[in-house]
Amino acid sequence: MIRVKMYISYDGSHFYGFQVQNSGVRTVANRLYEVFRSLGIDTPFEASGRTDRGVHATMQVLSIDIPSFWYDLEKLRMHINQKALPHIYVRRIKRTVSDFHARYDAKRRAYRYIVSYKEPSVFMTPYVLFTQKFDVNAIHEAVKVFEGEHDFTFFAKTGSDTTDFVREIYRARFYRYGNFYVFGFEANGYVRSQIRLMVSFLLKIGYGKFRKEDLKEQLALKQCYVRDPVAPNGLYLTRIWY
Repeated sequence: MIRVKMYISYDGSHFYGFQVQNSGVRTVANRLYEVFRSLGIDTPFEASGRTDRGVHATMQVLSIDIPSFWYDLEKLRMHINQKALPHIYVRRIKRTVSDFHARYDAKRRAYRYIVSYKEPSVFMTPYVLFTQKFDVNAIHEAVKVFEGEHDFTFFAKTGSDTTDFVREIYRARFYRYGNFYVFGFEANGYVRSQIRLMVSFLLKIGYGKFRKEDLKEQLALKQCYVRDPVAPNGLYLTRIWY
């Protein structure tokens, strides 16, 4: 067997999340297993993280042992893409050490969330959150509040089975890219729906509904103001560091 690291991207609008579910449910992992089995690969894989329904990835990482007859990794990549496209694409496959684990060896993960207050496009709505006009400067000032180590209990989806809510955000930013605005976060990990709840609070600050001071209070677990996450369609897993 050959241990490989596989870099993939996918359009989450066509799947009910990433993780394996019951047979017949269209998830990214379910579809990948179908493709792998058709190519003689019947081993389990690990992913760097799980994305929810409607969330996309420009860079997801898998670790998997493949049969040695697939020593030509570029040929394998081409065969997978012939079957997995148009909604899943393998960007690269490379050999790695025998004990590499895509999830547990990850040191840092980056996500982006894309928004726009321009006129909506039916062709872009699965990939961008179109919303009302917001105060760009207010969001610029507030986004940095998230940097550092915090307890994200009030930024986790209720009902989560997580017991440790402490995470460290190394970088948080908000910037314009053409007609779009992008929230960018890099952290050692995230609790469920954390980014969507952070973006929700920041947008509400941009709308004038809350202040940066209110965000600090929620982050300090003094008062919970916002528990409604934004829609998943604007969220992208973009990079993993090892």
